[in-house]
This record gives sequence, structure tokens and C-alpha cells, in this order.
Amino acid sequence: MLKKFITVTAFFFFVSVPVHAQLPNFADLVEDVSPAVVKINTISKGKAPVQRNFEGQLPDIFRELLEQRNRPQTERPARSMGSGFVISDDGYILTNHHVIDGADKIQVLFADRLEYSAEIVGSDRRSDLALLKIEAEDLPTVEFADTDELRVGEWVLAIGSPFGLDYSVAGGIVSAIGRSIPTEKGENYVPFIQTDVAINPGNSGGPLFNLDGKVVGINSQIYSRSGGSIGLSFSIPTSVALGVVEQLKENGRVQRGWLGVVIQDVDRALAESLELGKPQGALINAVEEDGPADKGGILPGDVIVRFDGEPIVDSGDLPHVVGMMAPGEKARVEIYREGKRKILNVTVAALDKDADDVANIGDGSDRLGLVTQELTDRQAESMRLRGGVVVAEVSANSAAAKAGIRKGDIIVQLGYSRVDDIDEYSQVIAELPENTPIAIRFYRQGRAIFRTFVID
Repeated sequence: MLKKFITVTAFFFFVSVPVHAQLPNFADLVEDVSPAVVKINTISKGKAPVQRNFEGQLPDIFRELLEQRNRPQTERPARSMGSGFVISDDGYILTNHHVIDGADKIQVLFADRLEYSAEIVGSDRRSDLALLKIEAEDLPTVEFADTDELRVGEWVLAIGSPFGLDYSVAGGIVSAIGRSIPTEKGENYVPFIQTDVAINPGNSGGPLFNLDGKVVGINSQIYSRSGGSIGLSFSIPTSVALGVVEQLKENGRVQRGWLGVVIQDVDRALAESLELGKPQGALINAVEEDGPADKGGILPGDVIVRFDGEPIVDSGDLPHVVGMMAPGEKARVEIYREGKRKILNVTVAALDKDADDVANIGDGSDRLGLVTQELTDRQAESMRLRGGVVVAEVSANSAAAKAGIRKGDIIVQLGYSRVDDIDEYSQVIAELPENTPIAIRFYRQGRAIFRTFVID
């Protein structure tokens, strides 16, 4: 009797499913848009390690390890692959920055077997986007969708070359919108689209289509413990990509708005203590002196809940909004201060100050491409530093510029050597080897940072 009851119930459930609930057929869409999708192969010249003499400088066990590592090796070119797509019929192609970063040769392959050599028009690390150009005409192109209308639960489709398997297709749905994923440098300027589309190595830079055959995103990252897809993939929205493309075409680089604050999320306890109705906004931890926020009247302890008309729900929303603004633009900022709502007006500055602080300073620069000056007692006291040297100028295209060193940074260490004053700095850089990654430690806005540079 029980068995019959279960059977009847199961049958009733089956027939009650709506007839119109059918999965989409992507076949026509793929046929229409795939000619504009390309495979990208890159070649980068490898560099053989440079041998160094560590005799007397390191313990025996470390010296032996380093000597093994620095034995001459055969120089081999490094190869990588990714995807991209044509955005204009005269040969402009969009892909990821990390696909072509460091490439000496870029090859673009179409589904009809045509091949072209590509040049980099411009590349932007912060958004992970790059614009390429090939010499061709009347190419098939894609259309862009308005990502402001994208909804969680929509069907989307990716086309690319995962693991080198050309022009593979994978479908899924939008899992979330506006995901904040900081880079390894802590930067957070892209509100990613999260999907469950199977994205794998080689899909990077490829398009993410909606059911209308329009591009809603550029596939950029996956979350994986194994190196392959586990159903968490992230794409750059076209709302971000279009602004980046425009600047790369005009200037070859991207400038973003900058506010000059340190922020954090507001949890329930903080919301109660700050007299907010609910946990929301970006809590200001610190304000850079003479920065845009400081000049606009923003104070530590303020909570920004709306910026330039956009709601700030989580702290990660603020860099997304500010970064999309052009330097010099004015923004209306809604804050809560001591439980009261206030409206401030702020003029954003340029985030990429390093580009403005880099100059052609000719013979006055050292081997790193820097002009430095002594750290004053007042600076050392305020930063609680024993010593260091202050960067006064940065030479364009120098080792320091490529490492991201900016005017105003305070260098305290090079390699294994402390740097307390100009004399020590000059002595250390005179002995630095060429073609070898060297660690540099410096302070910027009170925060210690490690980078590496290579003297060519």
C-alpha cells in the first residue's frame, strides 16, 4: 500500500511541472557570435638566471641551495594562451591584461583558420583588461549589452579556448552581481559578475554572452582548489570594460578617480555604536592629508552611504564607484557623522598618481631611476622609522617605475640591506647585480610595502 502511495505521489509531482519550463537552445546564438571570438597565443622570451657569488655572506646550507638554483639553464621561450573577441571591424580586440602581460609576440587565431600578429594598444592591470590591434578590415564583431539590466538567474554563455581546446562553449546562469575580489595588491576596482559557467585556463579574455547574443562580461578569474572549474567564475562587466577601452584607445593607459581614504565594512556592533539604522556603508578609518577626501571635509569615523548618487552597501562598493569617475569630477557624498546625515561635495583626484609622478629626469637619476633625498627627523618621528631615504623623482621606464615606486615613498630596505640614509642607499645600489630580482621595502602613506625590481 505504501509503495502505491509513493508511486502516485511521484507521478502527480511530475505532471504538475509547467510545460513551458524548458532549457534554452544556444545553437543559433553560437553560430551567430562565434566568428568574432578569437584564440590568443603569446610567446615571452625566457631569461637564464644570473650567477652570483655568495661566498662568506650566507650560511652553507643557503649558499648551496642558491648555487643549485643559479646553475646555467637553457633559455626557453614561455608560451601561454587565452581568448579574446573583436570589438570593431577594423581590428581592435579585447582580452585580459594577464593574457598578454610580458608577451614579446602575440598571435590571434580566428575560427576560419586566419592568423594575425597583434600589437598592444594599451593594457590595464587594475581592471585586467588589454586592447590589441591587428591589421585587418571587415571583421565580424560583437555587440555589448547594458550590464545595469543584468539580473541574477539569467542564462549566460561563454566561448573560448579552455586548455587550448579551440572555440569551446559553456553555459550557465548569473550567480551574483557586484562581487568584490581584491587583487594580490589589495586593489578592488571591478564589481565582478559571478556565474556557474565552466571557465577554465584558456577562457581568460573571452566573452560572456546573454541570450540576445550580446556581451555582458569578459571572463577573467575562477575560484578553484584544483586549477579547473568548480562552478565559480568571475567576469568583468561591460560597464567597466567600455570605459577602459575608450581610455586605452585615446591614451594607452587608464586614469581612475581617487579619494584618499582607508575604509572598512560596518558590522552590526559598529552600526549600533555609530547610530546607524542598519549595517551599511564604508566606514572611514583614515584620511590622507591634503587628499580629495580631506579637502572635501570627510573625517575618520564618517560612514559613506551614498557616493555620486550610487548606494554604498558594503565598503567594497566605494572603490568601484570612485574608480569609475574621471579625475577632476565632483561628487555629492552622503555620510553619517555622530548619528546625523550630512551631504558633502568632493572633487576626486587621479588614482594613478604614479604616472604623473614619473618624469624624464635624465642624468640626475641613479641605477634604479630615482632621485632621493634624506628623511627628515620630523618625517622619521611621525612614521616611527629609524631611517630611510625619500623618493624625490622617478625616471620614466626605469626599474623603479616598473616596480611601482612613486614620488614620496620612503625606502628602508634593498635586498637584505637596511637603508637608513643617503650614504647607505648609494653604497647598496652601487653593488646591486643586473638582471636579478631584488626586493625593495618602502613606506607609503604609513603602510609598509614589499615589491621587486630588476636592473637591466
